[in-house]
Amino acid sequence: MSQAEIQKVIASFTSIEQVLKHFDIEFDSKFINEYRVPLMKRINGNLLLAKPDDWFSARRALRNAYCKIQRGRLDPHTRSACRGCTTCIRR
Repeated sequence: MSQAEIQKVIASFTSIEQVLKHFDIEFDSKFINEYRVPLMKRINGNLLLAKPDDWFSARRALRNAYCKIQRGRLDPHTRSACRGCTTCIRR
């Protein structure tokens, strides 16, 4: 799957939930509803920067965007774990 094909697949979906389901990324619908706009911006930015050339690299870019928004909600002055993030590798 080329980068152009991945972009076409992602563009064919009508919601962020469909994209996350397609790439097997678990998500919290309450979180998605609350942070939809920043999450979309982060996902689009990650896809532009990563230039994924296969399904796995596209999934990694999407998962990193989701986790970045989740971790951004944590207090930066503590070493708290990423709670509630369903895809974070850094638990």
